[in-house]
Amino acid sequence: MSSVKKVSKNKDEKVKKVKNESENPNRIIFIEKVILSAGAVGDDLKKAKKLLELLSGMRAQIIISSKRIPDFGVRPGLEVGTRVTLRKQKASDLLMKLLGALDNIIRKKQVSDNHFSFGIEEYIEIPGITYQREIGIRGLNVTVVFARNGLRVKRKKIKSGQIPDKQYIAKEEIIKFMEDNFKTKVI
Repeated sequence: MSSVKKVSKNKDEKVKKVKNESENPNRIIFIEKVILSAGAVGDDLKKAKKLLELLSGMRAQIIISSKRIPDFGVRPGLEVGTRVTLRKQKASDLLMKLLGALDNIIRKKQVSDNHFSFGIEEYIEIPGITYQREIGIRGLNVTVVFARNGLRVKRKKIKSGQIPDKQYIAKEEIIKFMEDNFKTKVI
């Protein structure tokens, strides 16, 4: 009888140990993608595209307007910008480099639910990047999107479902993630 009690006691200890060591895997936050973008038209668009390709090592996509905004001279079909989307390890490596241009400091107002964004006024501020005569002096925007496992349930086309609000990433969670993993200060 005493041996039976010992076995059940050890089993309870193992269950507690597993719960403490690994929390719910669906609550883990990760960087889903990093989006680099720059708005421009004409020759400036070609320069912006070269800049994004230089930084990312990938081919940049041209953004075409679908709306008419007369005040800005925008019409449907007009090329208004360029962007590149990076995922997985490439995204983390480039993000570390881009944060170096800001001295690893982000403002609280740049952080929103599920993502944060910041701009770099001149690409020559990025460590390891030198001035390129054919590009000139240009800036770019960076958006970092976060996700948790299970988000696919909402995005899939067939039998899509709803996810609860707790599955989204709050500002505080993003700030803590950036402080822990990228040594970023949030002011």
